[in-house]
Amino acid sequence: MIPLWSRAQQQDYRSRVRGCLLGGAIGDALGAGIEFDPLDRIRAAHGPQGVTGYVPAYGTRGAVTDDTQMTLFTVDGLIRAHVRQGSGGWHPPTDVHQAYLRWAETQSGWGPDERRGDLGWLGREEWLYSRRAPGQACLSGLSGPDAGRLGTLAAPKNPHSKGCGTVMRAAPFGLLLGWEPTLVFQLAVECSVLTHGHPTGYLSAGALAVIVHTVLRGGSVEEGVELALALLVERPGHEETTAALHGALAAVRAGEPSAERVASLGQGWVAEEALAIGVYCTLVAEDVRSGLLLAVNHSGDSDSTGTVCGNLLGALHGETALPAEWLAELEGRGTILQLADDLVLELSHGAELHGPSAGPAWRERYPVG
Repeated sequence: MIPLWSRAQQQDYRSRVRGCLLGGAIGDALGAGIEFDPLDRIRAAHGPQGVTGYVPAYGTRGAVTDDTQMTLFTVDGLIRAHVRQGSGGWHPPTDVHQAYLRWAETQSGWGPDERRGDLGWLGREEWLYSRRAPGQACLSGLSGPDAGRLGTLAAPKNPHSKGCGTVMRAAPFGLLLGWEPTLVFQLAVECSVLTHGHPTGYLSAGALAVIVHTVLRGGSVEEGVELALALLVERPGHEETTAALHGALAAVRAGEPSAERVASLGQGWVAEEALAIGVYCTLVAEDVRSGLLLAVNHSGDSDSTGTVCGNLLGALHGETALPAEWLAELEGRGTILQLADDLVLELSHGAELHGPSAGPAWRERYPVG
């Protein structure tokens, strides 16, 4: 549970949660149509500045990818974990794993199976049943005969994978405001090894979660990076993630923001590069618009770097700072807002929603087995 706050503090928290999830989805959608294009092709097709707004992807403008899909199911799993805690059970990675298995079904199924009682309201959103270039490690870790096994730090799924599929879904762990930063970091790590077992992959996820968490607590992005670096150095295999964050800070000091400086940090296909690009573009952004456009106009995984940058900028500035025309066309905006508000409700008023005297509505919305 989050601490008892004034009404103004609660409103600020909700605005930042909404901003984080909506901002990540906007960044995802901005990059979706150019994800696999080199920068010269992007500029040839869209002008010298590259894309300046949504371009068609998956048959529409404002379409999101697997990055946003998995982020939403992460939130769903975290809410269910807190609901379960009220009845005596408490192991959040298990609930997040179950949520990811439900996401994996959306990548092959035609639509929700109404016979299943564990889907909850999110699993019945038909627009989510669409394959949007999911990462191979995410798919392989959540399908096949080993799908039901819970990956752990001692026995992770895909132990050699450090793809950005860990970090692009990690921001929701930073929204657990009542948690201590070390626990936020640890939970993000434990939920990363459900699909990605390389230390750089899961430590990059932990780092992003801590940076988001710091920002929601009123700190700066720089303070979040410094805290992440302090937590990273205690972990075996931290070197690549640590170097990536130092590289992002060095790029900020190097001069005017540019696509070339983004390119110096990598292409974003692996976790530490997506983290570094997202952090760099957040730190040099004059506003949300400029930061997101910088984050997607490069030769690489534009939707994932846009997602990370959007998560950070949205958490930093809140939902009202997001460009209205991008919000208006964003696929799934209503679903994202409902989930954001439900997370805030659960973390602030969980006892009222599913305590001994509560009705069944919340548990039907977020069923736990």
